[in-house]
Amino acid sequence: MAAQIQFSGGFQNAPVDAAHAFRAAMTVMARPGEIRRLTGSEPPAPLSVAAGTLLLTLCDPETKVHLAGATDTYTVRKWLTFHTGAPFVPASEADFAVGTWDALGPLNAYRIGTPEYPDRSATLIVEGDRLHQRNAVLKGPGIKDVAHLSLPDIGAMQANAALYPLGCDFFFTSGDQIAALPRSTHIRAEG
Repeated sequence: MAAQIQFSGGFQNAPVDAAHAFRAAMTVMARPGEIRRLTGSEPPAPLSVAAGTLLLTLCDPETKVHLAGATDTYTVRKWLTFHTGAPFVPASEADFAVGTWDALGPLNAYRIGTPEYPDRSATLIVEGDRLHQRNAVLKGPGIKDVAHLSLPDIGAMQANAALYPLGCDFFFTSGDQIAALPRSTHIRAEG
């Protein structure tokens, strides 16, 4: 059974599926607060469709991945290795980390880049129960006036944004939905 899961669930038409997934991922990163559907893979539990599709799209043998908490299973490791070849690393070395907010913490465990190379930071894929456009007010690049997005910890996101141009970037996934929060976004609590 594990071998069958390892080989199944990837893209049916890899070039087309990956292109569609990449476009959706880049669209939500360019438009903080927007929620889109992201499909194309059928990852093993507990990965959501959106998180699994994002990992297949962005990872390769050079991309270091950290699986946090319940996502760090034998089946997920085998599936991701088969489809991407990505190596698994501790949080401090990760290019991408995936898990629930509680499993991923604390944020200071991840690379935030350097003044010379701010792009050498981690991107966190935060799995949640549901995505909403409320709780936090977002302003900044890619946002016409303001946008809204439910965030797991507004204070931690504000502290991360204060590090700009350093800091982590975030994708939020739930089922087949995805949203993003780049480090350049200004955040305040709604209300």
